[in-house]
Amino acid sequence: MRFISTRAGRQPITLSQAVVQGLAADGGLFVPEQIPHYTLEDIRAMVGLPYADVACRLLEPWMDEFCPDEVRAMVDAAYRPGRFEDDVAPLERVDAGTYLLELFHGPTLAFKDVALQFLPHLMVACLKKQGAGGALVIAATSGDTGKAAMEGFCDVAGTRVFVLYPDAGVSPSQRRQMVTQRGDNVAVTAIQGNFDDAQSAIKRLLADEGFKARMQQAGWRTTSANSINIGRLMPQVVYYFYAYANLAARGDIAIGDQVDFVVPTGNFGNILAGEYARRMGLPVGRLVCASNANRVLTDFFQKGRYNAARPFYKTLSPSMDILVSSNLERYLFESTGRDAGRVRDWMEGLARDRRYDIGDALAGMQRIWAGSADDEQTAQTIRQVWQQNARLIDPHTAVAMHVLGQYRQEGGVQRPAVVLSTASPFKFSAALYDILFGKQLEEGAAARELALRCRLPLPGPIAELERLPVRHGGVCRVEQVAPVLEAWMGVGA
Repeated sequence: MRFISTRAGRQPITLSQAVVQGLAADGGLFVPEQIPHYTLEDIRAMVGLPYADVACRLLEPWMDEFCPDEVRAMVDAAYRPGRFEDDVAPLERVDAGTYLLELFHGPTLAFKDVALQFLPHLMVACLKKQGAGGALVIAATSGDTGKAAMEGFCDVAGTRVFVLYPDAGVSPSQRRQMVTQRGDNVAVTAIQGNFDDAQSAIKRLLADEGFKARMQQAGWRTTSANSINIGRLMPQVVYYFYAYANLAARGDIAIGDQVDFVVPTGNFGNILAGEYARRMGLPVGRLVCASNANRVLTDFFQKGRYNAARPFYKTLSPSMDILVSSNLERYLFESTGRDAGRVRDWMEGLARDRRYDIGDALAGMQRIWAGSADDEQTAQTIRQVWQQNARLIDPHTAVAMHVLGQYRQEGGVQRPAVVLSTASPFKFSAALYDILFGKQLEEGAAARELALRCRLPLPGPIAELERLPVRHGGVCRVEQVAPVLEAWMGVGA
């Protein structure tokens, strides 16, 4: 399989080239030249298979630069026992027709683990294919990507990882997870600003020829661990097929029945993986895009106008506090019949004016239904799900559950729905304890009390946080990112 840019600036390239580059030279994102397709019989054959087996079947066409045994080795290394619990992505029934796909059973308790445990193995293999030296992996995070990237790449030979996060834009547990991260090849620093500022800084570095030349002279190729990297996106397609196969294995659906997927999203990568699953043949009814008070995506899918020039809100669901959703570019490319010229014009408008209008192109994007939940609605949903279903959910999952209710009420649709549950509730213990029990506690104490009062085991990665030494720190301005990174790398400007 070959990969092309959404802005059509270059000829098709190989997967290893796309993964190592991260971002296309013209500023676009890489997408597959041809999307592989699976029949209903192919999907039927996935029913009852372990997660790793489903992953191999789905990833091999994307990775035909590697032999099946190489793909299998990467998959087995990523999802080996000890890195994830017994099931990588268990499917839990909430009520009749509603399911939670729990994607937080990896080492950092967030859905990013599913891709970022795989990406380091893929990255190393791609570097070898390219005959390149080491990889400097840079990433922006709104809370979960940073920790998952550092954990995934921790002490992986030939790699170094540098992460930026918004200083006041993550939960206490998310911050603690990052600043205590072990590994001699990882670093994290806060940035004055929000996630969009951090993501823009990363994109500028990836496009800065002078910066890349200095790093390459020192033996490092620059790339990204954010979902702008096609290597991050590919593994996320797998859990959509796996969830569908699990529903069929239970007898809750027949192969061919349509299923809705409800996705809390900010940067649009997670729901985009569902769109690729649909285009690959999975019987997806609707993808439901759930936003928080930063409802830029909701407004876009309702009105066809993307406007990032708006107030930015810090919410209970910080991983979704994003105004510039990078992966929407891939969706626009696919939904306009791969019209790279229109996509390029829209992205130039976004860079110049922080907005663009797609006009009549919105008519081709009705497979996605969008809604939003503010903090009050999020808190109400957390209480409701706990009281009615005895399930503790994190704020991002609560946003999705609330929007599912909107979708069913307004659309009158009663298909089976899978809600992607993207993080452990214990990553937001202080917020949840206050919502459920009306008392504010420090994060560590809140986690212990929450586990006790809800009669749930406290996850090990949370229980150990208070005992781990702080290894990283510092806050920088946007314009300081490059010199801070170069100083850490020991590369002079």
